[in-house]
Parts: sequence; C-alpha cells; structure tokens
Amino acid sequence: MRNKEYWIGWAKAAGVRAVKTVAQSAIATIGTAVVLNDVNWKVLISGAIIAGLLSMLTSVAGIPEVELPKSEEK
Repeated sequence: MRNKEYWIGWAKAAGVRAVKTVAQSAIATIGTAVVLNDVNWKVLISGAIIAGLLSMLTSVAGIPEVELPKSEEK
C-alpha cells in the first residue's frame, strides 16, 4: 500500500498538471474565439473545467513526476 507522502505528492502533481491543462484549454479557446470575434464565456469555462477533470482522471493511471515509495519499486 502506498504511504501518505506518496498520495500527497500525487495530489500536488496531478493538481499542477490539471491547472496547466485548464490554462492551456482556456488560452486555446480564447484565441480561437477572438479570431471568430465571439468569446462565449460559458463554453470557455465549461471546456476548461472539463479539460481539468479529464487531466485528473488521466493522472490516475500514473504520474511520472511522483516516485514510488522504495518498498513498492519493482
């Protein structure tokens, strides 16, 4: 079983990754909307939040930035 420090590290790394994903999604959506002269803020915010949630779910598979405790290394 993984220890508490592992899960704290995982949560921090997954959170950072999710925040970056949200920012990237928002920037891409704003850039596209500005070109089309129509920024729909509801779509922008919901798309960014969904991207963040998908990032967190993807992180469940593993985050390379977080090291396994020594007792669990293969």
